[in-house]
Amino acid sequence: MPSINSPLISATPGLVWAYHFRPGEAGTCTRLSLEATPSELAIDTGFLWLHLNLADLRVGAFLENFPGLPPAAAVALTTHDTHASITLDEQAIYGTLIDFQREFDSDTRDIGWLHFFASDKVIITTRLQPLRSVDRVRGAIEKNAGRYKRPLDLFETLVAEFQRTMISMVMEFTEELNLIEDFVYDNVPRDERRRLAPVRRMVVRLHRHLRTTLSLMRRAAAADDDDMPPGFDDIASRLIGRLEAVDHDVYALQERARLLHEEIDSKQASETNRHLYILSIMTAFLLPPSLVTGFFGMNTSSLPFAEGLHGTAFALGFMVLSAAIAWWLLKRTGIF
Repeated sequence: MPSINSPLISATPGLVWAYHFRPGEAGTCTRLSLEATPSELAIDTGFLWLHLNLADLRVGAFLENFPGLPPAAAVALTTHDTHASITLDEQAIYGTLIDFQREFDSDTRDIGWLHFFASDKVIITTRLQPLRSVDRVRGAIEKNAGRYKRPLDLFETLVAEFQRTMISMVMEFTEELNLIEDFVYDNVPRDERRRLAPVRRMVVRLHRHLRTTLSLMRRAAAADDDDMPPGFDDIASRLIGRLEAVDHDVYALQERARLLHEEIDSKQASETNRHLYILSIMTAFLLPPSLVTGFFGMNTSSLPFAEGLHGTAFALGFMVLSAAIAWWLLKRTGIF
């Protein structure tokens, strides 16, 4: 297998973008060409950010031969696992973060996964689909690259952008719940469970992944000093505060959606009970006339009014009288 500096490799596989940061120098950041060869990625000063597309099957072989990249980190960068993870080892950090996919012209609510590795000289990120937070970080670099002094600053910004995305999604879901709530508490009966169900499902998923990320960040903040990159404890403390704040908002949103679902079920149950009440009243009115009809419909001898001219009228009168008696009994007992 050719090494990273082999002439057989003409361009970096799966390269989406690459930035060379030189803190403290004029022109602190340079965006490298998409045709940059692996040998051109070797830097003496500053640090490098590589963002790779896992759709290119050559990325795995490229990362296996990347200088200074531990084998476990190379596996983490190419995994297709769909769960978050953060690992600190020998003053480097790597793992998988949750993010949200984006299309070419719009953002989506589909969950995506960002794999990362950060050391003192390089930060590598990989993904299978375009992601929101990564693209926003790239935009922030284009505006002000001087704020990024080390790879951990980029890692912090990535998590912070995820937190900002969560806040924007909380606001979107809040607006949807406001509209659903207006219909739920309206006088006109309307079943909003079909609109509420996908919102509840998405909020529950967000809360689950957010709690996992928060737990991983707390565990990373409690790692041994020998494994922790310099300054990571301060970064972890700030990120935990950010994630806890949005976690409270997501939890409140989840509880609100649950209460709305219970309110909809309560209104549906009340409406069903009202229909059953009306049906019971109608049954109570019709039961006595049905008994009269059944009595006169028997094929037995000596039935009353079987002979004569007004038997049908008398039977009809009995039916009306029985319905009147049933109505009187219902009124007297307070049922109707």
